[in-house]
Amino acid sequence: MKIAMIGFGNVGRGFLELLAARRETLLTDEGFAPKVTAIVTRHGALMNTDGIDLTRPIELSQSPISEDVAANIVDAAIAGADVLVELTPTNVQTGGAGLAHCRAALNAGKHVVTANKGPLVVAYRELAALAKEKGVQFRFEGTVMGGTPSIALGLETLATAGVRSVRGIVNGTTNFILTQMEAGKTYAEALKQAQELGYAEADPTADVEGWDAAAKVVILANTLMGGDLRINDVHREGIAQITPDMIAEANVAGKRWKLIAEAKRDGMGVAASVRPTLVPLTDSLAFVGGGMNALTYETEAIGPVTLIGAGAGGKATGFAVLTDVLKVWRGIQA
Repeated sequence: MKIAMIGFGNVGRGFLELLAARRETLLTDEGFAPKVTAIVTRHGALMNTDGIDLTRPIELSQSPISEDVAANIVDAAIAGADVLVELTPTNVQTGGAGLAHCRAALNAGKHVVTANKGPLVVAYRELAALAKEKGVQFRFEGTVMGGTPSIALGLETLATAGVRSVRGIVNGTTNFILTQMEAGKTYAEALKQAQELGYAEADPTADVEGWDAAAKVVILANTLMGGDLRINDVHREGIAQITPDMIAEANVAGKRWKLIAEAKRDGMGVAASVRPTLVPLTDSLAFVGGGMNALTYETEAIGPVTLIGAGAGGKATGFAVLTDVLKVWRGIQA
């Protein structure tokens, strides 16, 4: 299997580190010996039809290249691969460059694996239909809860259970901040600590205003429940208004504040929201602290099923990408 990567940030590096570390096991257990034939960024690319040497540090040019040259490189990378791993920055309003890359690869009859939320939020139905038409796989486990298999659980394990709603904590940054506020910090102090530890970006807007969680709940609604939502269809509230007094009052009442994302079936189809919510201590979500994520799937057949795990980080999400690539391989061999 030949793999072309577009985008090479923390997730891309995490994926390649795991691929290199697990190479012998993958070969022995699965007969799987993939080659990464291209790594493409907006600054440049590495391409080798025999496979890039992953035992050496990956060094890419830092000189920007023109859009025309970049487009030609992308086209060549996709043409020479069996699978596109799409990891460019997310744009949940337009789908960004990632949407164009996914379309191009699927139209060319290539399998696609992505951890980029943008294409899923903007055009999931289109991309899924295109993949079906072309007879290729389109996988996206890393878009929600990083390396914790939330998509696989909903789409595969619970496929016949009748998922009526999905509710939980899907943003580790805000969960970390709220946990630190329970320990006595102000919102500003907790946010600063999250930034120092790498949980939050220098501009934390996407996390603290609920945009990241809204993108993830759109993906869950559309992929697991047949919805057709867009990011602006989500009722969205962030956590900046949560005060130490509100945290203390919740504690006295036997509750905790959590930023809860929820998608549920209603009379009109599927509705979704992201909002700070007082969660009683009788709810398993109340005990999910720090940067952890959790989802409760409410099903018709077996009631609630709760999944808890790490929700972010280059290595965790890189693991999800590797898992999806392996599933593509298994599907080809079947």
